Amino acid sequence: MADPPEQVPPVAIVILAAGQSSRMGGAHKLLAEFGGMPLIRRSAIAATNCESHSVIAVTGYRHAEIEAAIADLPVKPVHNAEFSSGMASSLALGVAAAEAGRPEGIMIMLADMPALTVSDLDALIAAFRSCGGRSIVRSAAGGRPGNPVIFPRALYAALKSLTGDKGARELIKGSGFPVVDIEIGDGALIDVDTPDAIEAAGGILRR
Repeated sequence: MADPPEQVPPVAIVILAAGQSSRMGGAHKLLAEFGGMPLIRRSAIAATNCESHSVIAVTGYRHAEIEAAIADLPVKPVHNAEFSSGMASSLALGVAAAEAGRPEGIMIMLADMPALTVSDLDALIAAFRSCGGRSIVRSAAGGRPGNPVIFPRALYAALKSLTGDKGARELIKGSGFPVVDIEIGDGALIDVDTPDAIEAAGGILRR
């Protein structure tokens, strides 16, 4: 994890890793192995090796196992005891933890996207810096919006006010901020919510 020069807007990363893996038949998707390591670890390594300022991982379901998988990495775990209430509570906790470090932008990253690379994350951060930290920067694939997304400081309060099981899609639409889409390829769209999706993405599901 590289500290950016002071003249460029620092970007923190919040990894959302609290979900219940409800479509996995009792297994945890973030403990599925990709390239010989748990998916949560793969995602956290990408986040810490890019030009990020700091990395927060919001955990919930089976949090002890998830946190153990990243315990040696420079990632701050934040446990969401209310993870069953939906994604918004995890977003709020993650943003609150990340903004303590005074970043100019916070990247919201889903932990279950195995095709994301360090280069993908750096491309988003570079775009955010190039617009002076005053735009929403969103990953895309073939013109289709995806994840991760970087939000500027002015939207932190709005992110923390979301409720229920919705992410920030509607906030992006109604924020009034410019949205810059960055083509990063299929990694922006590939997530793994089912055993079949894990297998198709090259993973091995562990119980």
